[in-house]
Parts: sequence; C-alpha cells; structure tokens
Amino acid sequence: MTRTAFSLTLWISALLMIAVPVSADELPVGSKKFTESVILGEVLRLSMTEQGLEASHREELGGTRVLYEALRGGELVAYPEYTGTLLRELLASEQLGSIEELRAALAERGLRMSGPLGFNNTYGIGVPRAIAEERGLGTMSDLRAHPDLVFGVGNEFLGRADGWPSLASAYRLAPITVTGLDHDLAYKAIASGQIDAMDVYTTDAEIAALDLVVLDDDLGFFPRYDAVILYRADLETRSPAAVAAILRLAGTIDETTMQALNGDVKLRGLSETEVALGFLQRELGLVLEGEAETRLAGRVLGRTIEHVQMVLVAVGAAVLVGVPLGVIAYRVPGTGWAVLGVVGVMQTIPALALLALLIPLLGIGAAPAVVALFLYALLPIVRNTQSGLAALPTSIHESCTVLNLRGSTILLKVELPLASPAIVAGVKTAAVISIGFATLGALIGAGGYGQPILKGIRLDDTALILEGAVPAAGLALLTQAVLGVLERAVVPRGVRAQSRP
Repeated sequence: MTRTAFSLTLWISALLMIAVPVSADELPVGSKKFTESVILGEVLRLSMTEQGLEASHREELGGTRVLYEALRGGELVAYPEYTGTLLRELLASEQLGSIEELRAALAERGLRMSGPLGFNNTYGIGVPRAIAEERGLGTMSDLRAHPDLVFGVGNEFLGRADGWPSLASAYRLAPITVTGLDHDLAYKAIASGQIDAMDVYTTDAEIAALDLVVLDDDLGFFPRYDAVILYRADLETRSPAAVAAILRLAGTIDETTMQALNGDVKLRGLSETEVALGFLQRELGLVLEGEAETRLAGRVLGRTIEHVQMVLVAVGAAVLVGVPLGVIAYRVPGTGWAVLGVVGVMQTIPALALLALLIPLLGIGAAPAVVALFLYALLPIVRNTQSGLAALPTSIHESCTVLNLRGSTILLKVELPLASPAIVAGVKTAAVISIGFATLGALIGAGGYGQPILKGIRLDDTALILEGAVPAAGLALLTQAVLGVLERAVVPRGVRAQSRP
C-alpha cells in the first residue's frame, strides 16, 4: 500500500469512528450553557431513565437557537425552555398573545410544550447593595439618572429580541459602558467591582450569595419566563413513556426549590446529577440508583479520544485537499492569489460564527466542528506548500530540463520532496491550531477538552478548567513530537541535512 493510500485509509477510518450513529432507541435531551438548564436537563434525563428508557444528555450547548434548531431537526427529543423566550425571542415574529396561541404555533412546527414546571425565572437587573443604597436605586427607571454605571450583560442577552437593546429602548437607558460577556463570568466581574450592574436570572443562587439587589421592573418590560419542557410531537408515538416522564415534571419545582438546587451546584459544589437525583427521589419519590462518577483518568481518556478524532479527521482532510491546492497555486499561472485569497478568508471568519453557519447544514455534534477545523487548517498547509515550491532555486528546474524530466515526474520526484520541510511545517501549524480551536466544539455538543473547560468556567472551578486545558496543551506538545518523527519518514535525508541551521 502506498503512503498516500495508507493516509487516506487512516482518515476515512477516523471519520467513520466519529460518524457512528447513535442507537435508534437513544433519547437525547439537551440543555443550555447555564447551571439551571443543566440541572433541568439532568432531571429530564433521569426521569426518562427511571422509566427504563435509554436517555442521554447533551449538556451546555451554545445558545437558545442552537437547541431549538437541534430539536426541530430531530437531534434532540426535548430540552428545558422558558415561555418568555418562546414568545419574545424564538417566535417573536408571530406576535403571539397567549399560551394557547403559543402551543398552536409550536404544533405547526412539530413540537409540544409541557405544563409549567412551577417557577418563573425571569430576567432582572442586579446591582450590589452598596451601589443601590448609595445611588438610591430601586427600580430600573432609576438607572436612567446614572449613565456612568458600568453594565456587563450576557452575550446572548446583548442581542436577543427580549434583551438589552429593547430593554434600553423601553427604559431610555444610555450607559457609557455596556460589555458583553459570559453570564457566569459577569458574576465574577460584579463581585470584583469591575462592573456595577448586570442581567440576572431571578433564580440564580449568586443573587443572595453576593447580596445583589434586583431592581423592580416598574414598566413591566419582561414577561413571565415559566420553565417548561419543549419536546418533539413525534415522541408521543415513538415513546409514550418518555412523554409521560416529561409531563409528570409539571408543577413540581417552585422558585424556592429551584434557587436551592442552583445553590447546591454553584455554592456547595455538588454535581448536577447528584442534585437532580436527590430532587427526584425527595420530591417525586422516584426510585433511582446513584450513578458511579467516572474517575479523572477515565474522563480525560474519553475527552482525549473525542478531541483526537476531530483533529485527526480535520487535519488529515486538510492535507489531502491543501497540498494539491498549494500545487495548483504554484503551477497554474494566475491562480495563486485566488487560492490563497479564498483559504485566507476562511481563516478570518470567527470560530463561533462559522459554527453557527454550519449547524443548519450539519446539525450539532462533531460534524460541524470537524468541517470548521478543516477550513481553518487549510491556510497554513496551502500557503506553506505554495511558498515551499516557489522557493526552490532556478537551478533545480534547469537540472530537470537537462535530465529530460517532465510534468508529474518533476513534481513528485523533485519539487515536492525538496519542498517537504515547508509542507510539514504547515501541517504542524495546522494541527496545533486545530487542537486549540477544537475546544470550542463543546459549545455544539462535539465533546473534547472544551467540555470540562466550559463547565469549569460556569462553576468557577479551576480544577475543571485545568482538566481540559492541561491535556489540550499536552496533546499539542505530543502532536509536535509525533509530527517531528513523521517528518523524518517524509523528508528525504539529504533535504533534512540541508534544512538544518
């Protein structure tokens, strides 16, 4: 088997490992990237598991739209949502006026909504008590007289139809500084005095822990955000037991209980699974066995396999595509600027934006992450291939002419071997970049080292952040070393000797 054929087989095998379909009986539920949603996702999963169903939880997916589209596309069967978000964000263009109209609009889209779980988690603006007392802040309207206050609001809230732009317009707020940041990081920022006000979820445990004052929504801007479970209509025929597991959660969690569950995770350090399990056993009387926690080594191994698979497929495909593109850019007159321009533009697209663009086409999970990594890996490989070939001295081509060598023989036997140090350097760069970018794949359910990093940020847990960051750094170093060994097999000995400083 030739080296090229072997490489192609390797990449295809890795792709097949990623693309293994889930069991037809598996019922994947989802949750958003904040603690309450993850807890409710676990409550939902365990409620299904108690019915003897094979349920899984794809936790901490990106934003509201990611989950909603994944549900409509059939990649999820259910996830926790809020009526206010449905009315004012997801279906805002419908201008729905009642819950009955909301249910009808969802039915048209093949979706169902459970009854309210029992609590309203609306938005609010929170400020430290010391600032509220000093500035005389009791309502949101009071903020109008204090434009010097520094606001920090969640990234999603910053652009939502029911978020900051509409709120600022309704209350005629024009603060000097409004910064978008992760919701959980905003609490760290307000605790350290870096911001003066932030958007809060009214069931957040940090409100009491940090002694924040939630200003009165005196204009009634925010609607009720009653927690519900959104699920696919076809689940009623596919798994009636799953629907029963969903519907029995209605009316079981009041605001005090939800605040306590959030506090158990954020303040006491319990896992979402422990908290959800305790709630179901205590409040619903369900008989559930505790799940053994995976040891650190097992978690790291699992994340490593997910991460390596994504990077291996993406970079492998980039090599198979990028090297020929680099050859075309070098050999075909007038194409160099176009080829390098196109792959260069790919590199400038922000990673989160690219993932968002790919989700409607490929859904959530590893597939869009791999495609994004592939596109990012192209530039260093194409550029190094083209520049490595272009840098060959004229005397090389003159020698080929004297030896009567032609076309592909020159390319395969002379040019590519001599340019191989530059090509391998491009592959190294692409691989290391991909290892870093792959951590963002956790936002769309791709797993990998990004999962513990995101969870660690959310829970302010340095150990969890390091659980993802340290292996990622180690994998980058290991990749450099492995590619260094492979370089000796790819680059001819004479060329290696000449390339040494």
